[in-house]
Amino acid sequence: MDSIKENEYNRFYKTYIDRADTTKSVVENLQESFNEALTFFESLPEDKYLYCYAEGKWTIKELLEHIIDAERIFNTRALRFARKDKTDLPGFEENSYVKNANSNTRDFKELIEEFNVVRKSTLFMFANFSEDILLQVGTIDGNEITVRAIGYVNSGHLLHHINIIKERYL
Repeated sequence: MDSIKENEYNRFYKTYIDRADTTKSVVENLQESFNEALTFFESLPEDKYLYCYAEGKWTIKELLEHIIDAERIFNTRALRFARKDKTDLPGFEENSYVKNANSNTRDFKELIEEFNVVRKSTLFMFANFSEDILLQVGTIDGNEITVRAIGYVNSGHLLHHINIIKERYL
């Protein structure tokens, strides 16, 4: 399959797609970012789980829960578009999700396991999408995006947040 084109997604997602290796397949990206993330999150020292680098910023626990929530939302969108649902889907207010998730009271190993399960589900779903399905187009807040682009967004979004943790939290 050809490399992803910029007309497959809204500019908003460029930061995430640029973090993915779009010369590789969506599934390869999902697997590689998954492997990197598991190694990274499992290596974090316990004293950093509740750390945030500035007032009003998320803790590492909250960041991991955000990654999980966002991936679930991205996957719902990908599935709907893969099944040719032409409904214009809304965005989501990430700060509200984090505020209402109670992430800081959760066990970090449990959060890692939940991420593990969600990403494995993502891998199964994308591995079973044909090339035609990956090129299906849907709309989010009036902006078109392909199923394939959503897969790359999943990988890039995860890598984006790992990079933020490395730069600002450790």
